[in-house]
Amino acid sequence: MMTVNEVSKLTGVSIRTLQYYDKIGLLHPAKYTEAGYRLYNDAALETLQQILLFRELEFPLKDIKEIISRPDFDRSKALEQQIKLLTLKKEHIENLIDLAKGIKLLGVRKLKFEAFDTSKIDEYAAQAKAYWGKTPAYKEFEEKSRGRTKEEDKRIYQGMIDIFGEFGQIRNTEPSSKDAQALVKKLQDYITEHMYTCTKKILSSLGKMYAGGGDFTKNIDSYGGEGTAEFTSQAIEIYCR
Repeated sequence: MMTVNEVSKLTGVSIRTLQYYDKIGLLHPAKYTEAGYRLYNDAALETLQQILLFRELEFPLKDIKEIISRPDFDRSKALEQQIKLLTLKKEHIENLIDLAKGIKLLGVRKLKFEAFDTSKIDEYAAQAKAYWGKTPAYKEFEEKSRGRTKEEDKRIYQGMIDIFGEFGQIRNTEPSSKDAQALVKKLQDYITEHMYTCTKKILSSLGKMYAGGGDFTKNIDSYGGEGTAEFTSQAIEIYCR
C-alpha cells in the first residue's frame, strides 16, 4: 500500500488532483486508514496509469470515467497505446536534444525545423482517441462496416485510393480550381457513403492529417505522386472555408 503522498511523488500527480479524482469517483483509493488517509494498492495505480494515458489524449475526465468503467475495457490495448505514444514522444525529445547539441557545437549554419515536428505524435494520438472516443462518427463507421466481407473492405479502400490518384493527376494545378474542388466534394461524399457522415469540420481535420507528414502523407503520395497529400490538403482547406 502507498500513501497519497507517496503516489504523488511517484507519478507526479498532485495530492489535490488525487483527492479530486476520489471525490468525483474516477479513482478511489484501495482503503482509508482510521484517520481518514488514503491508501493505494497496485490495482489503483494501474487505474491511475490508464487515467494518465487518456489525459495525454486530452479526454475530459467524465469521458475517462466512462471508458475505464466499461465491461469491455481492454487494459492491454490501452497500455500498448501508451507505450507507443511515449516512444514517439521520446523520439521527439531525442531529436530536439540532438538539434540543440549540434547548434551548441557548430553554431547555427542552417536553420532546421524538422526536430520540432510533432505530426507523428498528433496523428497517433488522433487515431487512439478515435478508438476510445466512440464519437458519433466512430459509431456510425462501426455500423456501416459491420458485416462487410474482406473483399468489400478492399473495394472501398481501393475507391479511396482511386480518388487520391485523381488528385495526383491534377496536383500541379491550382487547388482552388473547379476540378480540384469537385474532387474534394467527391471525397467527402465517398466517406459519407461508406464510412461516416463527413461534415466540413471532420473533412478539415482529415485534410490536416493528410499533409501532417506521417503515414497518411506517405501513403497518399505513393498513390498520387509526391505532393499529392499537400495538394489535397490545400484543396480541402479552400473547400471548407
